[in-house]
Amino acid sequence: MACFLASAFLLVLQTYAAPTELVQAGFGITLDSMDLDPGLPVDVSGDVPSSPPPGTSKRAPHSIIIGVRKGGTRALLEMLDIHPEVAAAATEVHFFDWDENYAKGFEWYRDLMPYSYPNQITVEKTPGYFTSALAPERICAMNSSIKLLLILRDPSERVISDYTQVYFNRLENHKPVQAIENLLVRNGALNIRYKAIQRSLYDVHMSNWLRHFPLEQIHIVDGDALIRDPLPELQKVERFLNLPPRIVSSNFYFNQTKGFYCIRSDGRERCLHESKGRPHPAVNSTVLQQLRTYLQEHNRTFFRLVKRTFDWQ
Repeated sequence: MACFLASAFLLVLQTYAAPTELVQAGFGITLDSMDLDPGLPVDVSGDVPSSPPPGTSKRAPHSIIIGVRKGGTRALLEMLDIHPEVAAAATEVHFFDWDENYAKGFEWYRDLMPYSYPNQITVEKTPGYFTSALAPERICAMNSSIKLLLILRDPSERVISDYTQVYFNRLENHKPVQAIENLLVRNGALNIRYKAIQRSLYDVHMSNWLRHFPLEQIHIVDGDALIRDPLPELQKVERFLNLPPRIVSSNFYFNQTKGFYCIRSDGRERCLHESKGRPHPAVNSTVLQQLRTYLQEHNRTFFRLVKRTFDWQ
């Protein structure tokens, strides 16, 4: 299980001084409210300051939000970014799960991190890491003592949210779409090869991570609880990351129109993304029960692995 840093990696990872530089027919009203992961390749070439703030540098992340896709990773990052001692990376980097990015090396990766002060910790999030076969070993090679954050929601609801994201993305790109039942069921049986289902096999993916990291280094955020009441979950994250308690109840307010919590920080109020609140499809009840039954055993195995349970259907 032990991971070792190659001496060449140590040189690369040291902190360095910053350089100068809707079709809605047939859909119900269930809201995909807190899921902010775009799930698409991101542009990491955005504008950067011409010169960094004095006393700052770019550093490899102290913590990584590793997933899960459609679990609320963007919501978690945005809410955690309220903390004055957190510097959050602006984009999903996909360094450890995409071979073409990993081949660019750690200096390329670190250069995509935000400038931070010595008293701050850097946090990156890429939800694809959780389901990647290679990401655990690669992250461990970078820093075997790194603290990992994993936000999960009811796995059957996550499947539907995953489908919903792809559905709307295809609509926006003028591509054909299918009813969710046609993807969930093939030849009268549940289509367990469907990628959205594969991503919800939390026990399978967690087993891979536990081969490289002890459970104590992986904090699991209850995504369903984060939707209902953000503060308690964020206070747990603060403790896990050894951050002083700075996030308070006044940082959140419930937006009656959107139906979920928004952020109040630095004198500004903002909701997380205007694309959220997408309606979920009304899934055939028999098909939905097939999905839930299939996931139940995987859920029980996951509960044993992480030594806790969740209120999932």
